[in-house]
Amino acid sequence: MKYVTEYRNAEVAQEFARAIAKATTRPWTLMEICGGQTHSIVKYGVDELLPKEITLVHGPGCPVCVTPLEKIDKALRIAQRPEVIFCSFGDMLRVPGSEGDLFSVKAKGGNIRILYSPVDALQIAKENPEKEVVFFAVGFETTAPAHAMAVFKAKQEGVKNFSVLVSHVLVPPAMEAILSSPECRVQGFLAAGHVCTVMGYTEYEPIATKYKVPIVVTGFEPIDILQGVLMCVTQLEQGRTEVENQYKRSVRRDGNTEAQKLIREVFAVSQRKWRGIGEIPNSGLSVSENYAEFDAELKFGLADYDAPESPDCISGLVMQGRAKPAECPAFGTKCTPEKPLGAPMVSNEGACAAYYRYRLVDLRK
Repeated sequence: MKYVTEYRNAEVAQEFARAIAKATTRPWTLMEICGGQTHSIVKYGVDELLPKEITLVHGPGCPVCVTPLEKIDKALRIAQRPEVIFCSFGDMLRVPGSEGDLFSVKAKGGNIRILYSPVDALQIAKENPEKEVVFFAVGFETTAPAHAMAVFKAKQEGVKNFSVLVSHVLVPPAMEAILSSPECRVQGFLAAGHVCTVMGYTEYEPIATKYKVPIVVTGFEPIDILQGVLMCVTQLEQGRTEVENQYKRSVRRDGNTEAQKLIREVFAVSQRKWRGIGEIPNSGLSVSENYAEFDAELKFGLADYDAPESPDCISGLVMQGRAKPAECPAFGTKCTPEKPLGAPMVSNEGACAAYYRYRLVDLRK
């Protein structure tokens, strides 16, 4: 496929691997932020092409994985209501709450629909005025514009039976939380290209300066990642700490300013709890006061609900780059895709799911 296969070329990958090995004179630990990058690394064995001095650790860039337990429980409570049509992206349906998941609610008769766009949920609301239609708005900055557009259109068109259950999180505050931790061992970042397509990368420049770490905006194919590693290692070896853009075919420094404007119109920056990690200041988006009528938490009276997490799940350590999935005692035994303890085992971008799918046989040897 044009524009894809050339980024999976084995010969080019080997050339980049040799260049990385040549550039590397000491150990370095790099974190890829996005779960999509993690899956590509594990699926294609990108980490196995690198010299032993380079360690890749996995970051918190899976929005499904960091959605807090109480938000899943809120979704379950709303979806169980007979007057509700609950709409969601498909990868949220298997994420475990305190008691079950959205698939179990659907199996018991809940009106749950898998959609690819929140605007489709708005159309369902128009077609079903006797129902309350709720869309589970989960994601990083990447999906925020589409969710904002659905809410914006709902207000413009006077659709009163539509709302969103928001669990949006922001990447830069999470990076700062990782870097400010005493346990941090990350020396450079591969930033998520799709987030930067929307937001640009000016937000990363103060982080690179403050914490003295190189940040390379990187795509998701093997060649993208290998080139990003080379750019990051080159900076480290030269003593530079800058923001560079490997993903130039998609990302511009200022991003998509119209999308950013729409996000600011509908959402407000807020404190957000990250599953397995805890609260990070100013790391989330919530429905702004001007659009409060479309906030499902307020509409259904669930704003103050809280829930404890499983003590057997170490997903927080995995998503902070402090552990690999296979280091969890429950990995592949008590925690499997069929019976997950945490979201990283079932999400399409979860690190545990990637290791289970692509490395389980090797890990058991």
